[in-house]
Amino acid sequence: MHANKIVAGINREWKANPLRIIIVLAIITRLIAVIFSKGFGWFDDHFLIIEASQSWVDGFDYNKWLPGSEGNTGPTGHNLFYTGIHYVLFKLFAFLGFDHPQGKMYIIRLLHAALSMIVVILGYRLTLKIGGQKAAGVSGLLLAVLWLFPFISVRNLVEFTCVPFLLYGTWILMNNETKRNHFLQGLFAGLILGIAFCMRFQSMIYIGGIGLGLLILGRWKEAITAGIGVIITVFLLLATIDIYIWGYPFAELIEYINYNMHSYAEYTIGPWYQYILVLSMVFIPPVSFFLLFGFFYGFFKDWRKYLLIFLPVLLFLAFHSYYPNKQERFILPLVPFIIIAGTAGWYKFLQISRFWAKRKILHRFSWNFFWVINIILLLVITTTYSKRARVESMCYLSKYQDIDNILVENSNKDGINLLPMYYLGQRAGYAEINNTRPAGKVAEWYAVNQINAPDFIIFEGEKNIENRLAEVKIIFPEIAYEASISPSIIDRILFWLNPINENQNVYIYRNTQVRPHKIE
Repeated sequence: MHANKIVAGINREWKANPLRIIIVLAIITRLIAVIFSKGFGWFDDHFLIIEASQSWVDGFDYNKWLPGSEGNTGPTGHNLFYTGIHYVLFKLFAFLGFDHPQGKMYIIRLLHAALSMIVVILGYRLTLKIGGQKAAGVSGLLLAVLWLFPFISVRNLVEFTCVPFLLYGTWILMNNETKRNHFLQGLFAGLILGIAFCMRFQSMIYIGGIGLGLLILGRWKEAITAGIGVIITVFLLLATIDIYIWGYPFAELIEYINYNMHSYAEYTIGPWYQYILVLSMVFIPPVSFFLLFGFFYGFFKDWRKYLLIFLPVLLFLAFHSYYPNKQERFILPLVPFIIIAGTAGWYKFLQISRFWAKRKILHRFSWNFFWVINIILLLVITTTYSKRARVESMCYLSKYQDIDNILVENSNKDGINLLPMYYLGQRAGYAEINNTRPAGKVAEWYAVNQINAPDFIIFEGEKNIENRLAEVKIIFPEIAYEASISPSIIDRILFWLNPINENQNVYIYRNTQVRPHKIE
């Protein structure tokens, strides 16, 4: 009886103010991700952001991006703005005496979660504007609790961190059709959109689509002022950083463009339709077909209302579908916009569709199926400790002081996984044993370069572990087993589905001859 009252109360609140419930759900799921979704999702969101910025605070340059660093030959084509924001945050933490790696990451995830709320709130309002109340409610729920969103909302991933600014700029322009002060509104939108570009260079394709859309709509004043706003932001936040570091503007951007024009073949090459398949899976069939159909239907039914979303998304999708280097995260900026326009268009289509008017049960079943699968994925993904074995191995070793260097062994392959040294909490070198650099050669390298014997040896993966251990003991006989670190369930599943996802058990051995000091 009590449960029925709760359900009835939720239904009344949903009818009266659906956005309030959507915000509550978004906050709850993101806070869960802040607490439980530790680690990192991809290489870039840790090693290009966290590892680099913390190293600058510690007085060295992990990636050798900066002039004066040993091995640096000039700009490397990396975005120093977003990494620089984390440098400022870590500098503040150091000033406050807060040096716990996991503790700092709780705060970083919380800040990203708060930023992602812009996507939920403005996404709901934008859908309400172009598609009505029912579509806005569904869109808001999807933006709040689609299985992927809480997880990526707390990651240091520029592909998603740029979205709140893209959406905010789009909202300003789409909410400005009947207002008089087009100059200031266009300028403000441009200033916000410029931040998105400073976060993620490829977002300029989306921004360019907005400018083209404004021109097609005859809103040329806003197109010009928005362009001015983008230029101002880019000069203030991007060019000044490069001038300070390299002595001239856009040094990193120029190198980024040059690198991607000539080095795309070094990465994953996929077919032109890869991202369409990715979007179809992200939204879970058959609902994914509803949203993709609705995205196009809404535009062809009322193109003026949808143009400032449809055109930028289409151009962004077309560019990435044409560009050979394809990675799933590249398409993340489009997901919220397809939800917004797709739900609006789909519910507009339902109003005139005779087919679905006679098959309401099928439509309801399709959505029920979606929500069941989505909730299962949401519960699992939102609580996933991604790259757990690699992170926790460093957390374990952080119990020891004055670690000089670490040896990583994975002779099953031609390389090792980079260690997330940020979680070690101290600066230490590390070397590797692989199938092209066997233990004997590594022993010679230690001797020739007069490098101290490793304090710890980390074995990646359990395959051939006994033979690998025996080989290492030939050169470092006094090593003793210390600990085993297991990957998370999702990490194990990803490795099982595709071994390219190097998520395996980690075995830690201590060199008893070195005896590093353990923190009590």
